[in-house]
Amino acid sequence: MKQFRHGDVIIQQVDALPKDPEPLPHLILAHGELTGHAHRIAPASGAKLFRSVKGLFLEVESEGLAVVHEEHASIALPRGIYRVWRQREYSPEEIRIVRD
Repeated sequence: MKQFRHGDVIIQQVDALPKDPEPLPHLILAHGELTGHAHRIAPASGAKLFRSVKGLFLEVESEGLAVVHEEHASIALPRGIYRVWRQREYSPEEIRIVRD
């Protein structure tokens, strides 16, 4: 299984979408809380984003799609199905999402 890291976003290839995923009307994987920039799929066609109780899932149906963000180099994603989540970090007080 392939795995990609784009800033604080982890994208891991999975075998299939979970049962009954909810389609989302956008391709934004994560919003940056500090900068307002977003990790997103471009161009905005050839992929679908879903939410389920198991998390966020991305289906890449076309070649030539990439994860883009204003502060990171783009990375190409091959066709496939991926689970997407924010990287977390440990501190003695709490486990928290990494801020991009």
